Amino acid sequence: MKQFAALARVSSREQEREGFSLEVQEEALKRYATQAGGEIVKFFKIAETASKGEQRKTFRELLAYAKKNAFALDGLLFYKVDRASRNLFDYVELERLESEYNLPFISISQPTENTPAGRMMRRTLANMASFYTEQMSVDVREGIARRVREGWFCGPAPYGYRNIRKDGRGVIETDPQESANVKRIFHLYAYENLTLDGVVEKINAEGRVYRPSQPRFPRTSIHTILKDRAYIGEIQHKGQWYPGKHEPLVDRATWNRVQVLLGGHVHHATTLTYAGQFMTCGHCGHPVTGELVKKKRKDGGINEHVYYRCARYAKNDHPRIRVKEAEIEAQVLAIFDKMKVEDESVRDWFRMVLASQTRDAQADSRAQRAELARQESLLIQQQDRLLNMRLADDIDQEAFAKKHTELRDRLASIKLQLEVLDRSHDETAELVAKVFELSQTLKEQWLTADYATKRRLLEIVCLNCRLDGVTLCPEMRKPFDVLVEGRFLKTSGEGGIRTRGGVLPPRRFSKAVLSTTQPPLPVARLPATTRL
Repeated sequence: MKQFAALARVSSREQEREGFSLEVQEEALKRYATQAGGEIVKFFKIAETASKGEQRKTFRELLAYAKKNAFALDGLLFYKVDRASRNLFDYVELERLESEYNLPFISISQPTENTPAGRMMRRTLANMASFYTEQMSVDVREGIARRVREGWFCGPAPYGYRNIRKDGRGVIETDPQESANVKRIFHLYAYENLTLDGVVEKINAEGRVYRPSQPRFPRTSIHTILKDRAYIGEIQHKGQWYPGKHEPLVDRATWNRVQVLLGGHVHHATTLTYAGQFMTCGHCGHPVTGELVKKKRKDGGINEHVYYRCARYAKNDHPRIRVKEAEIEAQVLAIFDKMKVEDESVRDWFRMVLASQTRDAQADSRAQRAELARQESLLIQQQDRLLNMRLADDIDQEAFAKKHTELRDRLASIKLQLEVLDRSHDETAELVAKVFELSQTLKEQWLTADYATKRRLLEIVCLNCRLDGVTLCPEMRKPFDVLVEGRFLKTSGEGGIRTRGGVLPPRRFSKAVLSTTQPPLPVARLPATTRL
């Protein structure tokens, strides 16, 4: 009895159009083997659901099996020539089996003889199949590009949307529940001073469902959502973003704010007050991190304790020291206790110094604003020139889209920085004054303050902080260091403030004071002219 190896291949489009299902091919191949007085000892199948890697793996298995068992096989069976291979490289491998291993190539629905004329006919059919595959690939790419240019997604809809058929065409629409989740995620991260972990905890605590099969929101999925430009009405194609026709879920101002926060790596911090790069280890200089330890009580309840330790705590040569948050809290409150000033004249002097310093900071802000306005004007001019070049057909659509996206993002970043400067211009003086007032009553207010308020206050008052064993060693900003060190002896009237180093006039002291507000936003200068 003759022995054959067979291959059946099908794609979804061909199955719909021509009926070349795997079952039809398998039945026809077995029928041919039986009529030829033999049987199929090895059957290989490539289905439409297989990935390209799986398809190549199956084809390589066929070649390896054929070479190993060529002496026992009487031929390789295929339904048609284009079922054997969809490119000329694979067909050459099959023809080499015929010439080098004497293993006949048999197409049961397109029979050809093993003669020069027969092989030429087979190669023609293989060439036609290769052309069809390549042309179909070109048509698909052009169709996808055309669909993207029209503003439609060319694949599965992102989270918050769903794919539907409308008038015979695939479009997307907003999913009510998922879109509400997306809007909530952006709001929490942009406006409620939450880190990525805080957003995960908050949105899961609200009882929102990510997917029916996975109710809880994963951290990675939330980060992906926050970085997806689809939610401001854009579509990605070949690394570029194009305007889409779908409904945006997030306004651009919120989007830009979130990207600025993500760009600052805020998502790596935690909501623990003294973690997130606030302290360094006095032993090795590495950051101090926090951890939440839960212990079950005998009555079934849970005790939670927050500990702080060096990031290299587990190293063999590092001291195994962990400090409870309550102990650090007590040290911080003791520092703030030292900042209380009983003398009203000293308080007035402090307010005067901070106000003078604030005026200097606002002058710097005005200079930054002028530079940002210049950059904004240059970017608008570049956008106009880019559009004119596209209208004159000096650049193609792909280059235009790439440069347009780059200029738009840079312009949005400039506008966001201008917004921050405008807001801080009015708030800085009031904020700094309130910091001093708060420092006088801090012990009463600290325990009720939230995470964001505590961190902001620590950044204003402290330059940096070191944890030496279990002792907190902060370096205070000026002029708060004078308060903490208690160097005031008595006031010296109108001449200034008397310290252990002598009388210090307010104006002279003001120039020596370091900024108690956050450092100004970095402004990247643009050249006067930029070639597109």
